[in-house]
Amino acid sequence: MGDNEVIEVPSSPENQGSPVRDIVCLKEEFYMREIEEIEDCFILDFEPNDSIDLSKLFMSNDLHNPVAPGIYVLAEHDQVACRDYPHSRHLCLKNRFEKTPHETYCELCYCFVCDKAAPCTNWLGVSGHCHATSSHEWKCLRRKMRNSPIYSDSDDSTRY
Repeated sequence: MGDNEVIEVPSSPENQGSPVRDIVCLKEEFYMREIEEIEDCFILDFEPNDSIDLSKLFMSNDLHNPVAPGIYVLAEHDQVACRDYPHSRHLCLKNRFEKTPHETYCELCYCFVCDKAAPCTNWLGVSGHCHATSSHEWKCLRRKMRNSPIYSDSDDSTRY
C-alpha cells in the first residue's frame, strides 16, 4: 500500500437506511459552535452551564495590550455600590482589602466601628479600626461604640 491510499470501509448491509450515526463526544466547549453546525446530536463531556469565575480573570484597561486576555470593560451602566457610594473600608473596590494595606482608603470609605468617614481617630495601629470587618468581634465593638456617650455627642455630619 502506498502512503497516499485511502481505504473506504463500506457500512454493513443491516445498518443501511438506519438513522443511527456515529456518536460524537465533545470534550471542550471551544469546539461547540463548530460541532453544532455539523451534528444534530452529540454528547457533552463537560458541564455547559458552569459559570465562569470572573475573579480569576485578569482585567486590563489597555485595549492594545497583546499580553492581556480578551476581556475588557468598555462601558458601565449605572453605579456600583461599593465603589460609588459610601462603604466600610473592608468592602472598598478601589482599595481591595485583601490586596492593599488596610490603612489606605478612598474618599467614600468609612470606619466600620465608628460609622464615620475614614480615617477615624482610632484608624491606625495593630488593633486599629482600619482592620475592621463584619466579623463578630468587630460587630461587638461597633455596638459598644454606638452605645457610648461619646458617640451620641459627636458630630452627625460625618456619620454614615
